[in-house]
This record gives sequence, structure tokens and C-alpha cells, in this order.
Amino acid sequence: MSKRNSQSAKTAARERLREERERQAKRAKVRRQLVVACSVVAVLAAAGGIGYAVVQANKPSHWEAQKDDKVVAPANTTGTDGTTVVIGKSSAEKTLKVFEDPRCPVCAQFEQTVGPTLKKDVDDGKFKVQFIGGTFLDGDSLGKGKVGSNGEGSKNAMSAMGAALNVSPEAFLDYKAALYSAKWHPEETNDKFKSDDYLIEVADTVSALKGNTKFQDAVKNGTYDAWALAMSKTFDTNKDGVTGTPSFVMDGKMLTADSQGNPPMTVDDFNRVVDAALKG
Repeated sequence: MSKRNSQSAKTAARERLREERERQAKRAKVRRQLVVACSVVAVLAAAGGIGYAVVQANKPSHWEAQKDDKVVAPANTTGTDGTTVVIGKSSAEKTLKVFEDPRCPVCAQFEQTVGPTLKKDVDDGKFKVQFIGGTFLDGDSLGKGKVGSNGEGSKNAMSAMGAALNVSPEAFLDYKAALYSAKWHPEETNDKFKSDDYLIEVADTVSALKGNTKFQDAVKNGTYDAWALAMSKTFDTNKDGVTGTPSFVMDGKMLTADSQGNPPMTVDDFNRVVDAALKG
């Protein structure tokens, strides 16, 4: 009998086979343990991810949180939370209330066409102007405590205007005119004013704001974000019956260009209705 078929050879072969089976069994056990461990980690990660997503979904947005934040009122304001913004000579006997929304395309049309006339009237002491800003084009209804989901541009631009007002009333008026200008005012569907960088770019066209780091920091830090919402609430809860923009009120009376209640959108119409209100 050859050595290959000897008993000792057979025994050695069986031993090698046993050892190989043991090694395979150990490797299989390790693989099962790794699979279980990875599955547990995956389940925990998924649960954690779901939990994180739930927490994030239920966290108030920045603007929602601003509703309950302390209002920092800009300089050159009066009234509750600094929401009364009146500009003009103290000798002017009457005040024209101007209701606008920063994203409003019709407001932009008015400012481009009639804005210079309005500013000249204020500078000449013909009347004072009170600005009341709304943010309903963002989908907001601050009178009901609701910050909508149709954008941020009106609120953000309002906050930036607060930063300009903090510099001076003149800076505020010049910046407002720039925001409504044909060059810078976006389409209503384009929420471009939500960008701080864009608002600062527009501000750099205004001499009092160009390179003004205090103004820029206020825009970037959202210093007047809560004020913007407070102003919007003032618009929503106004007692003058105003529901749209632009609107104009003097002595509690809405100034309209025609029997349909349209606002004065030309210089002639504006002068006519304002002169009549000043006499009345």
C-alpha cells in the first residue's frame, strides 16, 4: 500500500478538512455579526435621520421666530415698536399716508413715475409723508400672526429699509426709490430681495449707504427683521380700510384717481387728488 493511501495519510486529510470547515464557520459567523451590526447602525441612523427631520420640520423658520423676538426700532421712528415713520418738515400741516409692499410691481411703477414728485412735495413742505409697509406678497398675514410661504423678499427689503432709516430719513427715501427703480426692482415672481447681497448692491447706489459698514452689518445680521414684521402687522391692522398697494390716505380718506378706486398713477392724477385733499 502506498503512503498516499496509508491510514495516517487519511487521518491527516480528515484533520485538514476539519480545520478548513472550522475556519469557514468562523468566517461565516464574523460575516453574520457584521451584517447584524451594520443593520443596527442603519436602523439607528434612519431613526436618527427621521427624528432630525421631524425636529427640523417643527422648528420655527427664522421669520417665524422673529415674530416673538424683541423689536429693535430704527432711529427716526416713533410709536409702538418704531412703526410710525413720518418724514417731512414740521411746518407741514397734513400728512399723506403711503402704503406699499417692497415686491409690489404697481408700487414700483408709481415710484418710478410719481415718486420724484412726491419727494419734491415733501421737501417743499407741501405735506409730510408717513410710510406704512406691508409684506403680503410674501404670503404674510401678520395681523393674524401668520408668516406665509410665498417668499422672503418683502420682509428682507423692509428690514434693509429699516437699516437705511437708521442712517437718515433721506437715506431711507433714496434707498426706497432705488429698490423700486426699473434697474433694480425684480419681477413679482422673482424673490430677489431675499438676498442680503443684492440689497447691499442696490444700497451702494445711494451715497449715504455706499460702503456704509454699519448699514451692511444691520442687513446681514437682520437687526431690523423683527421691526419689519411689526411694520407689516401695522399694515395688516390699519384702520384706513387699506387692503392693497399702493394706497394713499390723507385725513382718514382714501385718495383715488377714479370712481373704480384706482390709485393715482400719473403725476397729474396725483397732484389733482392731493391738492383736493389738502384743501379739504
